[in-house]
Amino acid sequence: MTPPRLWSDARGAAAVEFALLVPLMALLYFGVVEVTQGAMTQQRVAHTASAIGDLVAQSTSITSDEVGDIFNVGDTIMSPYPTSGLQMRVTSLVADKNGNVTVAWSQAQGMTALSKGSTAPSLPTNVVNANESVIMGETKYVYKSVFGAVLPQPITFTETYYLHPRLSTQVTCADC
Repeated sequence: MTPPRLWSDARGAAAVEFALLVPLMALLYFGVVEVTQGAMTQQRVAHTASAIGDLVAQSTSITSDEVGDIFNVGDTIMSPYPTSGLQMRVTSLVADKNGNVTVAWSQAQGMTALSKGSTAPSLPTNVVNANESVIMGETKYVYKSVFGAVLPQPITFTETYYLHPRLSTQVTCADC
């Protein structure tokens, strides 16, 4: 028979409670870290798409080499995250007098550039009107979690920004 004093002995209770809570606390901590890192990555992907489109929209004409330099800026914006999975594309879209939108030029890094003269991808309503142009900056990034406990599968972030040229009606690129 167990002596009655063992029932009232609580000397190891705190250690047992701590041992039961540590895995839950660790999972919660790493989950917060993973979600925060994912959110920060998504913000950088959005900022990259906005920045590459905006840098092009500030010009009246641009060269292929200058677009390459702009893609380098995009890589820098993603720092400290690895840029091996970063895909970027800048496209000039032009609407004719009937509102039909086609690709004037496109240049990409890590993804395929759109064909010159091809029909533009579907655009949100009122992005470009007849006889106008718009610069489309796109990014795509596959985020792989550092720990993989809470987010075991990679997440793909995709962002698209539309910016009207600032200094002219259309940004031209002779060698794109």
